Amino acid sequence: MKIAIVEDDINMRKSLEIAMSDYKEFEIKTFKNAKDALKNIDDSFDLVITDINMPGMDGIEFVKTLDGKFEVIIMTGNATLQRAIESIHLGVKDFLLKPFDVDTLIAAIKREDKIQKVQKTVCKTKDTKKPNGFLGTSKVLESVIKIADKACKTDASILLLGESGVGKEVFASYIHNNSPRAKKPFIAINMAAIPENLIESELFGFEKGAFTDAQEAKAGQFELAQGGTLFLDEIGEMPYGVQAKLLRALQEKEVRRLGSSKVIKIDIRVISATNANLTDKIKDGEFREDLYYRLNTIPLHIPPLKDRKDEILQIADAMMETNCKKYEFELKTFSKDAKELLLSYNWPGNIRELISVVERAVILSENQEITADELFLQNKIQ
Repeated sequence: MKIAIVEDDINMRKSLEIAMSDYKEFEIKTFKNAKDALKNIDDSFDLVITDINMPGMDGIEFVKTLDGKFEVIIMTGNATLQRAIESIHLGVKDFLLKPFDVDTLIAAIKREDKIQKVQKTVCKTKDTKKPNGFLGTSKVLESVIKIADKACKTDASILLLGESGVGKEVFASYIHNNSPRAKKPFIAINMAAIPENLIESELFGFEKGAFTDAQEAKAGQFELAQGGTLFLDEIGEMPYGVQAKLLRALQEKEVRRLGSSKVIKIDIRVISATNANLTDKIKDGEFREDLYYRLNTIPLHIPPLKDRKDEILQIADAMMETNCKKYEFELKTFSKDAKELLLSYNWPGNIRELISVVERAVILSENQEITADELFLQNKIQ
């Protein structure tokens, strides 16, 4: 297993190098900061271990820039609940508090190594995802993908519309991965997940001393997405006051960090998404009409799962196999009644709910065949 360790403290870095040299199954490469790591890590690495508090680019920004290409373990001596939650949202596998003994770190690495080996076995046995990244296919989905394929080749702003859980981020990622910007960062940010008073600094960044807690400068999401794609999920939740600044950034292709007079030129593509009715929000004075037209060059309506019934069993089977491998169970199947129930259920939570239901059924079912009762959906049918 090849591991990158990113740690600015030279004593800590050297200590880890020495301690881990005893484990011949691990190939360790260390870096003194995130920027050095970004220049040198490639697909040969299996795991990244990084500190949070580092000069220049901190660990959270670093993980966002990695964009899910590597599994990550975070170590820090100054943990906050907000940092831990943010790490979890980014898919970080483990969060270690300093000081820790090497055995704790090794245990975390071995857990991840075991998971990766299981995942590789799943890929060899059967590729559960379609080549385009979706778990299933249907005529309805293919018609939406056809429009997305045309939009991919351009830099036009795209607005993804649809209910919560229909796969808007999957579509955003698909568009990015099939665009000329595919080799550059894909940065996703959820407006509803960020406190209103922090959204502006999160998007545009800030300089040291810009406000009370700004102890060091921080790049915003626009800067981190340079050359790539910025995905703004739940755009309808963006505070009205910030909308004007977003509009200016899109029109002028430049941003200014909080507390700075310096203008930073940006070259990014913006994809936004919402499950809200923006037309109603415009009428109610909650969303700027000029921003709506700037974001809505190409609207892409993603239908709910209940209108994509051909995909339900495909997704269920794919997630069944993934979860059986994940939990080291023998491969299970759905009974005829279970399949009928999956198809008749209304799926108000869409794909996100289906994935959760399948994982629960895999864990709680008694035998190799999952029954309708073990889906726990009967009392939910509308």
